[in-house]
Amino acid sequence: MPITVSIVEDDPSLCTVLLRLLGRTRDIRCLSCYSNAEDALREIPRFPPEVVLMDINLPGIDGIECVRKLKVLSPLIRIVMLTVYENPERIFKALSAGAIGYVLKHRPSAELLNAIRDAHDGGAPMSSDIARKVVQFFQTNVPADEAGELSAREREVLDFLANGFLVKEIADQLGLGFGTVRTYIRRIYEKMHVHSRSQAVAKYLQRPPPSR
Repeated sequence: MPITVSIVEDDPSLCTVLLRLLGRTRDIRCLSCYSNAEDALREIPRFPPEVVLMDINLPGIDGIECVRKLKVLSPLIRIVMLTVYENPERIFKALSAGAIGYVLKHRPSAELLNAIRDAHDGGAPMSSDIARKVVQFFQTNVPADEAGELSAREREVLDFLANGFLVKEIADQLGLGFGTVRTYIRRIYEKMHVHSRSQAVAKYLQRPPPSR
């Protein structure tokens, strides 16, 4: 059976190119194409594909937030970001939200098709230059076990951040005020010597496993 794919992309000309490409590929079939996240979030869970190609720069809800919401609605869908952005922070935000791959739009068609196949088979497809940026992003100078200096509540907040929750959602989950959660996040940044959510999450995920 062919691999089923949905596309979330607001550029009509690129959608046309992608549809033609997938239409010529015997082992991949495009189920649907959406120009915005709102339509994708409404329709994809009703007719779920196996793989989603997701743009980042969408009107309204952006692609990264769409990934996070879509993974809640359809956890088994494997999402590959298809974008022009090579910014390490955007890459990490997309992966933290639940994407399993990241491919640049200007890469050859064969690379995109292989990324779809790889995602379907359980892999994490990335262009080589993107993989290099991810590795560099993780290679920070401050030891990862700085997360060990956090309090139990700060670790709890950081775990929610690592799973893509927004500040308001963390506050609701923990029964805390919005300002209180913001204070915890500020303390986390100070203790871990970072300046953004993605940097904090990177160090948290990079931490060594607990000793037994």
